[in-house]
Order: sequence, then C-alpha cells, then structure tokens
Amino acid sequence: QVQLVESGGGLVQAGGSLRLSCTASGRAFSGYVMGWFRQVPGKEREFVGAISWSGGSTYYADSVKGRFTITRGNNKNTVYLQMNSLNAEDTAVYYCAARPIRPARALSDTGGYDYWGQGTQVTVSS
Repeated sequence: QVQLVESGGGLVQAGGSLRLSCTASGRAFSGYVMGWFRQVPGKEREFVGAISWSGGSTYYADSVKGRFTITRGNNKNTVYLQMNSLNAEDTAVYYCAARPIRPARALSDTGGYDYWGQGTQVTVSS
C-alpha cells in the first residue's frame, strides 16, 4: 500500500520560515510528479506547487512564487517544501500528493493525483 507522510508543520510568526517534508513509501515512484496543496476550513484544496520526477522542473502557484521552494531528495521518494516570508494567509493544512505523468490534467487538478498524505498543520501568527 502506498503511503505519503508529511512532517514539519507547526506554529511560526509572520515573516518566518518552515520546511515541510513528505516521504513516500510502499512502492516505487519512478516517474511520479509530487505536488503540494493546502486547505483551510470551508475552502477548496488549493494548489501550491509541484516538482517533476527528476527534480529539474518545478511549478508554483502565483500566491507562493518567490517565497516557496520545492525540492526532491536524492532518493526521489522525499520531497521538501521550503516556505519563507510566511504570512497569515499561508495558514492551512498542507498536503503532499503523488501522480504519474498525465498531460491531459493540469498539475493544479486535485483529481489528477493518485495518492495523498494525511496533511500537516501550518499556522502563521500575525
């Protein structure tokens, strides 16, 4: 069974930084794209960014571009979300997700992802 486990969430002051990790286990993820999403109560899950299997390509939502960075570990099964210059609007539960290459579905499409983590809470105090 596939498992994605996020870690690294917590409470941080506005302007601060956090790094989230997502580790995949249970099967080989060769060729899989890894994405990060976030969700606040009462709202739809929002795309944050994604990274290709090789780690050579990254994609970001406009709301986080220039502040957040996604990287992939050497073993390819761990993905990181470095979040800088955090503000209150970044408060959410953050999820990682995995999908094979699906050119017909946008990276921001939650339905395009096959596997999801349980989420980790990030709270930014102002």
